[in-house]
Amino acid sequence: MTTTTLITVAPTGAESAKSDVPALPVTLDELVVTAKECAALGASVIHVHIRGEDARPTLDLGRLRETVAALRESTDLIVQLSSGGAVTDPEADRLRVLDAEPDMASCTMGTVNFGDDVFLNRWEFVVDLHTRMQERGIVPEYEIFDLGHLATLERLLSKHGLPAGGHVHVDFVMGVPGGMPGTTAALVACTNEVRNLPEGTTFAATGIGRTTIPVMLASLSAGGHLRVGMEDTVTYAKGRPVESNMQLVARAVGFAQLAQRPPMTPADARELLGLKTNS
Repeated sequence: MTTTTLITVAPTGAESAKSDVPALPVTLDELVVTAKECAALGASVIHVHIRGEDARPTLDLGRLRETVAALRESTDLIVQLSSGGAVTDPEADRLRVLDAEPDMASCTMGTVNFGDDVFLNRWEFVVDLHTRMQERGIVPEYEIFDLGHLATLERLLSKHGLPAGGHVHVDFVMGVPGGMPGTTAALVACTNEVRNLPEGTTFAATGIGRTTIPVMLASLSAGGHLRVGMEDTVTYAKGRPVESNMQLVARAVGFAQLAQRPPMTPADARELLGLKTNS
């Protein structure tokens, strides 16, 4: 079992509207401030969705490049771009995210019902995303929304080889309406299947909404890592909206320290994930 905890912050996402969640960081300046605050607390990775001038989700390549550059200049965080975008984004735009040259990018392992929508990830698209990241030296985080996605990942790696850097890291996204529940039993089922993946595979877990705390505790107890942020919940406790991403990262850090697995530094996270040293 690892002795430290990799903490990823997902500060914005593509679902919440700024008008409904005023504390949501949607401008580049807000995102940079958030990144600095969360890095100071113990986050080592930032999972990034961006917004346009109208505060709506966008995959504009110029904005993505500007965001990657600003985050690298202002922090040591590992910059992980979402290749999922919003559920309505076309595949070509999602693949073009890699042109922004992030350290990492998400790679979702299959289609899943997503509330009232469908998050479409065809096998051919998954293969294309995986192989393009191999070619460009971008490290994937394989997003797992349901148990069958782990079998898809096993198939992907057996047919198309290990990711850039050689290390396999997955994130169990739990509690999405339409995906697997955010329960200890579901997490245990996933960790049992992880044993079929290459030796040394690591995992983090994300609890959506009210599953945030149960998933954090279950992941830590099973030797896993954590992802938290306003992409995943905008409620801190019953009747208490989240005031900032700092609040969520601070809670994750506190739980990690109670588990005697303090936060991992960005440098250690880079070594774990097979990333090049940040220059």
